[in-house]
Amino acid sequence: MIDHALFDPATIDAETKALNAEIVAAHAAQADPWSLPIEEVRARRRAGTQASPAMPRSPRAEILTIEGPGGPLDLRVIRPQGKARGAYLHIHRGGWVWGAADEQDPWLERIADTCGFVCLSVEYRLAPEHPYPAALEDCEAAALWLAGPGKAELGIHALTIGGESVGAHLAVMTLLRLRDRHGLPRAFRGANLNAGFYDLGLTPSVRLWGDERLVINTTDLKRFADGYVREGIDRRRPDVSPLYADLKGLPPALFTVGTADPLLDDTLYMSARWAAANNGGHTAVYAGGCHIFVRYPGALTERALELIDRFLMALA
Repeated sequence: MIDHALFDPATIDAETKALNAEIVAAHAAQADPWSLPIEEVRARRRAGTQASPAMPRSPRAEILTIEGPGGPLDLRVIRPQGKARGAYLHIHRGGWVWGAADEQDPWLERIADTCGFVCLSVEYRLAPEHPYPAALEDCEAAALWLAGPGKAELGIHALTIGGESVGAHLAVMTLLRLRDRHGLPRAFRGANLNAGFYDLGLTPSVRLWGDERLVINTTDLKRFADGYVREGIDRRRPDVSPLYADLKGLPPALFTVGTADPLLDDTLYMSARWAAANNGGHTAVYAGGCHIFVRYPGALTERALELIDRFLMALA
């Protein structure tokens, strides 16, 4: 059971409150991303800003290219320093319109070395240039390759999958496609799902959040959904919003979210449906955590990352 006391603002520690205030101020001090060309926002993200510092790129990373539905598909690979115990297929965040496979190397290095997993991050096609289902098709292709020839090529057996924000959405949708289109409901042993965007029709916490940009706000999430899904497509179709899908037969999942995240309801609703489908797993809610708070150093982040480590290691 989720402890209801976690949602009491009085339980938020001073370090987390200060971090959240810094993030809001940093976003307020820079241009609204929707007032800029998409390519400029993507370039700023890659370079890093005060509001969104860039993570260092790993010198260990290599590029593995497979055949994808839209042409060659790159997988950014970070191998463990010791013997590989399995693989972790990672799907990056960025609202389907921003982000890249090389923007979270420190997370993947940690998983590689702590859990002994070969980490592969998918360089999927971005919207609005490539709307739904392009990104999903790329992730599906990467998962099929990993569950097939990739196992032998990498010398591994245990497969896991995960992502943050829209990456968590794409991870769940990939699992559903493996089950429904390829008869592979348990090709992956588990999913690491961080602050996912599971209802593109927008949950109450998204609709009610407002303009304050604590990493993201209501406008951002609306614009992300608009960029990814063309007009005329029902946003709450199960093949668009996994919250409305039949979730039976999927692997265990670790759901992570902070209480100061506009996407809080998405995780609370999805994790409840996951549990009701008897898939197993755990839901971790962190008082005061902002959207993808694990990218900011602090005690809250270390607690969350340690739990992710334990969950993935148990799957191996």
